Amino acid sequence: MENDAPRPKESISFASVACGLENSGAELLDSLEEGWTPGSDLRPTERRNSWSKSSQEPFSGWRTLQPALRVRHFCGEHTQLFRWICIGLLCTAFAAFLLVACLLDFQRALALFVLTYVVLAFLAHSLLKRLLGPKLLRCVRPLGHSCLNLWFKRGLAFAAFLGLVLWLVLDTSRQPEQLVSFAGTCMCISILFACSKHRRAVSWRVVSWGLGLQFVLGFLVIRTEPGFIAFQWLGDQIQIFLSYTEAGSSFVFGDTLVKDVFAFQVLPIIVFFSCVMSVLYYVGLMQWVILKIAWLMQVTMGTTATETLSVAGNIFVSQTEAPLLIRPYLADMTLSEIHVVMTGGYATIAGSLLGAYISFGIDAVSLIAASAMAAPCALALSKLVYPEVEESKFRSVEGVKLSCGDAQNLLEAASSGAAISVRIVANIAANLIAFLSVLAFINAALSWFGGMVDIQGLSFQLICSYVLRPLAFLMGVAWEDCPVVAELLGIKLFLNEFVAYQELSQYKQRRLAGAEEWIDTKKQWISVRAEILTTYALCGFANFSSIGIMLGGLTSMAPQRRSDFSQLVLRALCTGACVSLLNACVAGILYVPRGAEVNCTALLNTTLSTSSFEVHRCCREAFQSKGTVAKMPTASGCNLPSSTRWGGCTGHCLPAIPRSAVRTGPLVPQDCG
Repeated sequence: MENDAPRPKESISFASVACGLENSGAELLDSLEEGWTPGSDLRPTERRNSWSKSSQEPFSGWRTLQPALRVRHFCGEHTQLFRWICIGLLCTAFAAFLLVACLLDFQRALALFVLTYVVLAFLAHSLLKRLLGPKLLRCVRPLGHSCLNLWFKRGLAFAAFLGLVLWLVLDTSRQPEQLVSFAGTCMCISILFACSKHRRAVSWRVVSWGLGLQFVLGFLVIRTEPGFIAFQWLGDQIQIFLSYTEAGSSFVFGDTLVKDVFAFQVLPIIVFFSCVMSVLYYVGLMQWVILKIAWLMQVTMGTTATETLSVAGNIFVSQTEAPLLIRPYLADMTLSEIHVVMTGGYATIAGSLLGAYISFGIDAVSLIAASAMAAPCALALSKLVYPEVEESKFRSVEGVKLSCGDAQNLLEAASSGAAISVRIVANIAANLIAFLSVLAFINAALSWFGGMVDIQGLSFQLICSYVLRPLAFLMGVAWEDCPVVAELLGIKLFLNEFVAYQELSQYKQRRLAGAEEWIDTKKQWISVRAEILTTYALCGFANFSSIGIMLGGLTSMAPQRRSDFSQLVLRALCTGACVSLLNACVAGILYVPRGAEVNCTALLNTTLSTSSFEVHRCCREAFQSKGTVAKMPTASGCNLPSSTRWGGCTGHCLPAIPRSAVRTGPLVPQDCG
């Protein structure tokens, strides 16, 4: 019984633990790692010498630890070898997998094959640059005669200009509306040059290369079949990827809320996308992509490393996250470089919001292309508005390092990305509530004031549709669609692009549903061309509500530059808005309708019970080519509601006739046959 009595617990002295008396095994391992073995005369410290005398006897079997230490020492010496062996095994396994996938179905494995080819091309370029770069530079330097370089640049510029003029003459002969977009491009550049801070210091190399890269990217996406297919595939993959958000949001909120409520349908996508972006930053993939894009722009345009990295980062992250890439260098950047950082933030959208806009039904190809085209254009227009007149400290990218974030492991990166997105989601929800409420109040006040002078229906959208209509027309939008597009531009500029894209998606849904084009005096949808150009024009954070976000983010990173940030923010906002408009103008120059041609004769000669956009387009083309409905093919099954009838004639074509033609009276009931 005495043995079963509870014994008093021995107290543990933290002082003795700190001195190593309670963890002598760990002290032994530490001593062994420092090069001491039991039996040797030299001790690392006198404290460990005193410990050895008191505790060497219990650990007389120290030799049993020697094999483990030898293995550890061997692995430490051959770490690089083991790393290469692991990489070789993984590459061999991936090559075997790719080979099997291509043999089974090459069309199915084409995307993986192309991605592998791109990665191998970049790796080969890096290897050749490391091995042969200095030798090639030594060979090229003797050929770099200043006079020859000058004439070569002039010849290249003249050839590019001549090619552009010839291409415009040949291409616009079939679609004259492209000339309007080209005139809008020239007008935008001229206005920005007139507002330049230092007109004599403008570097036309930066401007021309930036606009050239923008045009080439647009040409690859819009005109070439491989480029369009690649971006369409990328957009489809993003849509599939974003659909996985439903698994988490349905579990948390339930299927009913996710399907019916906007906040639970769209905002969780931002959480998911932000989490993925954070993981990609942790593993270093995003930094690698940003560096490659920045290298291309820096080599061609001659810009500095910090400003180029920031603009390249804006393709994927928001206006406050991209400057974090160059946070240590903000304090020493010139005013022109800071203006570039701000302009890049205003000219692009965040990757997380890109997913939200795609979920609205906005064309994914146009959104991705607009984000990519905005980067070189932002650099070009920023250097046009605020040229460099100071000496930069960051000409070379070698001295600039990109951070991988503060996360210590993959799980922490994913968790922090999701946590950061909560602020973004809350900010979006709060802004939507505030802006839509303020817009409703402004419209009510304007309607009240308008009613006093017999102006019915006066609203903020109506004012924007008149004030910004010239901008919409210079983008290349058809005149009948300009009021709607100008209204969306006003919402984007004075509220935010989120609300504008939501409105654009509703216009697109009504067009796809085959709704009537006009209800009373309100246009219900716009053409496909106008939708595409509006998508490009809305792609950017350039709105007045973003001024506080930009100033707050940059000031927290470099408080000593607060006055410089405040001085440049409005100029950068206007420049960023012009970048989006110029993107739309370039898209207007390049845009051609895609998709299979509809056989209008066969379509209009079939029995139709509902209207659609194809029916509307066929009727409009037939009316414009013949001038009267009597010359059109007659729809035998015209059984639309009586509200669509005119002059006793039932058919699909009459609602599609321009209202001006009906008012001027070229049609008579007898023309209906």
